[in-house]
Amino acid sequence: MNPPGIMERVAPPRRLPYAEAARELLRDSLLDAAVDLLEDRTWSQVTMAGVAKGAGVSRQTLYNEFGSRQEFAQAFVLREVDRFLAAVEEAVEANLDDPTKAVSTAFGVFLLAAARNPLLRSVLAGDGTDELLPLITTHGGPVIDTATERLGRVFAEGWPGVAERKATLLAESVVRLAISFATLPEGPAHMTPDAVAELLGPFIRDALAEAQG
Repeated sequence: MNPPGIMERVAPPRRLPYAEAARELLRDSLLDAAVDLLEDRTWSQVTMAGVAKGAGVSRQTLYNEFGSRQEFAQAFVLREVDRFLAAVEEAVEANLDDPTKAVSTAFGVFLLAAARNPLLRSVLAGDGTDELLPLITTHGGPVIDTATERLGRVFAEGWPGVAERKATLLAESVVRLAISFATLPEGPAHMTPDAVAELLGPFIRDALAEAQG
């Protein structure tokens, strides 16, 4: 018999409704199929029929879920960025006692993840980039907004008292610099994670000093 009160202390895990769970599984399977295809080809060589076949569903099922190739590409980019951000958030949280190092590490982790990611490899290959590159750069609003919101929340929660506006500004600066560097790898060699941290260091220190008051 369980000790009194133990059942009240252990909250059961939230269970997704079947339809929602099934849809998430379908979407992940389709997006994972695109990742697999990008291992040995560029985005322009990835067809919707190939994605559907890789996921074990019909082409119509794929279109029913995403609507068009462009919508699928947008969802794919956002999902891959979400994976980048998980690694970046861990890096920041592990270095909150040293804010400059937190920014440097976050920038470095982002670039390392980008270099290993099939999406960025396809973008930088130069074949098919007319479709993908704008989703990250000129039409990259959803990507920048998502990344800025998540990283800004990590900064704000990790450094209590820092003004939300400054946490957001810092996050957007890191995000925009990382995207620029990742998509233009032939840029100046001196633009390193440590250099970015040195550049943003005074802003971080001022924000923390203001928070401590």
